[in-house]
Amino acid sequence: MNATKRVVLLGAGLVSGPIARYLLELPWCRLTVATLEERDARALVGDHPHARTAPLDVNHGDRLAGLIGDSDLVISLVPFAFHVLVARAAIRHRVPMITTSYVSPEMQALDAEAREAGVLILNESGLDPGIDHMSAMRVIRRARATGGTITGFWSYCGGLPAPGSADNPWRYKFSWSPRGALLAGKLAARYLEDGQVRHIPGEALFRHAHACTIEGLGEFEAYPNRDSLRYVRVYDLPHVRDMLRGTLRYPGWCAAMNAVAELGLLDLTERSWRPGATHALFLESFLPPGDGTLAERLCRRLGLPADHDVIRRFEWMGLLSDEPLASREGAPLDVLAGRFQHKLVYGPGERDMVVLKHTFRVERGGAAPETLHSLLLAYGEPGGETATARTVSWPAAISARRILEGKLRLAGVHVPVLPEIYEPVLEELSRLGIELREWSGAAS
Repeated sequence: MNATKRVVLLGAGLVSGPIARYLLELPWCRLTVATLEERDARALVGDHPHARTAPLDVNHGDRLAGLIGDSDLVISLVPFAFHVLVARAAIRHRVPMITTSYVSPEMQALDAEAREAGVLILNESGLDPGIDHMSAMRVIRRARATGGTITGFWSYCGGLPAPGSADNPWRYKFSWSPRGALLAGKLAARYLEDGQVRHIPGEALFRHAHACTIEGLGEFEAYPNRDSLRYVRVYDLPHVRDMLRGTLRYPGWCAAMNAVAELGLLDLTERSWRPGATHALFLESFLPPGDGTLAERLCRRLGLPADHDVIRRFEWMGLLSDEPLASREGAPLDVLAGRFQHKLVYGPGERDMVVLKHTFRVERGGAAPETLHSLLLAYGEPGGETATARTVSWPAAISARRILEGKLRLAGVHVPVLPEIYEPVLEELSRLGIELREWSGAAS
């Protein structure tokens, strides 16, 4: 195409890089990266001749409106709480918008207004949510085309250290915000099991883990992820009796995180910690008074033996140490997030891994049910882009290109469950090395 197209990318965080690089390879694209700290945007695009940067506080409506009004497309990677604010400005200026975040009720409420304005607001265009929807819908559509009815659907996704890099007691490292991960661990969940709705309160989330085998990698554990029931309607599965979307981790994660939740370390109440407070004093504040060492009191509080894996994880994290807190102010969750940020990091030469597995039960009349599987394994580059960043950002980038080329003409608030959205994205992801393997029958 010959006409220059202008894109404004809001945010310069961990997954922004692959989007920026993808778009700047398009000779007709002009990219503006706008973020609170402009130096982050400059670090993202360097001195590329087709890129510019801008400082932006999303709460400044006039500045936000000016950037969006001067663009052909806006990609919002700011914290999810701001997406509705961005969407309203996009609708007002009739500029399509893409996010990788879940559709909130407030965002969904903008559907009629977006349709009337002829504006596409495309959400959930990342990995989970995103590629999970696209890969699921491709299998569902094919099963229906051969007369099948989906009566069971189990989907598991995780961004994890690759096996050779899972070398700490937690067997986890962060390629995204630790605070975001801890906040997700406070969310309630719902899913279908044998036709019955199961409600899991946030405080009990990690007590509902179960084993999940990933072909070629071995056994992991999974726990429910948010509201699976919502996707009964989104995927149009009126006959489904089992429906579960879950998060994958290496074994032992859920027991440790359940202990974190039981102790109250996910509390968001702001507190002041006394001068010289250490991580040991921080942890002690969540334990009842009693005799014995801090470790002994922790064991009693959790009902665990001293050599339990959970206790070893707490000790390795430094939560029983005399190391001082980084700040005298903050919620317990933020203290813990800071500790995770400090300890659970990738070292030189290490790489992350993305795992996405679907299993479907398909029924056809009186025949025995068929089991279908879909599996995505992707690995990051040591010292380069992470698998998490690529799989979260490339679906949004590919959709952005198709919108700018005039190949995706929709209006309203959407997620990528329509074939005109997901088929071209999955096809290009395959060319980029992000491939899904599909098979029928027992585990392969």
